Amino acid sequence: MTTPKHPHDHDHDHDHDHDHGSELSEAAIRVRALETVLLAKGYVNADALDLIVETYETKIGPRCGAQVVARAWVDADYKARLLADGTAAVAELSFSGRQGEHLKVVENTDGVHNMVVCTLCSCYPWPVLGLPPVWYKSAPYRSRAVLEPRAVLTDFGVTLPPDKTVRVWDSTAEIRYLVLPQRPAGTVGWSEAQLAELVTRDSMIGTGLPMAAQSHTPGAAGTDGAGA
Repeated sequence: MTTPKHPHDHDHDHDHDHDHGSELSEAAIRVRALETVLLAKGYVNADALDLIVETYETKIGPRCGAQVVARAWVDADYKARLLADGTAAVAELSFSGRQGEHLKVVENTDGVHNMVVCTLCSCYPWPVLGLPPVWYKSAPYRSRAVLEPRAVLTDFGVTLPPDKTVRVWDSTAEIRYLVLPQRPAGTVGWSEAQLAELVTRDSMIGTGLPMAAQSHTPGAAGTDGAGA
C-alpha cells in the first residue's frame, strides 16, 4: 500500500537559495557568473570543481548523517531523543547549521518505508547530508516520488514487500526530513564506527537501503549513494 505524501503547506517564501525551473536567486546568479569568469581565465578546472561537489554530495556530508544513524542504532535513549527532536539530537553530535534548523527524523520499520522529496525545489538537510544530489533537484524525481514512489524505488534498485507502506515526506523551508533506516541484520556486536560505514546517503533519503553486513568489510567507506 502506498500512502500519499505527508501534508504540508508548500505555499511559502523559501529562505534559502534554490531554483524553480530556470529561476535562479541573486546569489546563485553571482556564483554562476564568478564560476564562468574563473573557468574562462583558467584559474579553476571544471573537472576539479565537479570532483569537489561530488565529494561533498556523496562522502563528506553524508558521513555526518551516518554517524547520527549509527548512534541511534546503538543507543536507544539517543534514538528516542532523535525521533522526538531531530534538530536538538543532531546538535548533540555537533552537527547544526543553515538548512538544518528544523529537522524531523522518520523511522523505517518492518511495516513502513519512508522517502523524502521536496516537490517545489530542493529543501534538504545540509548539516547531516551535505549537498543535495542532482537527481533530488530534478523535476522528474520531485513529481514521480509523490505520484509513483514504488516505481522510483525500483529505479534505485529497491524492491519492497507489497504489504509495506511507502510514506512520502515533503520537505519545506520550515521543516526538513532525515530517514532513520533499519539496522541491517548480522551486525550484533559491531561498533558505532563500523555501523556508520553501512549507512548510505540514499538510505537516509529513503531511495536506498543500508549496505548488508555480509557484503561489507568494515573499514571501507560506505556513504556513497547511487542515483537513478
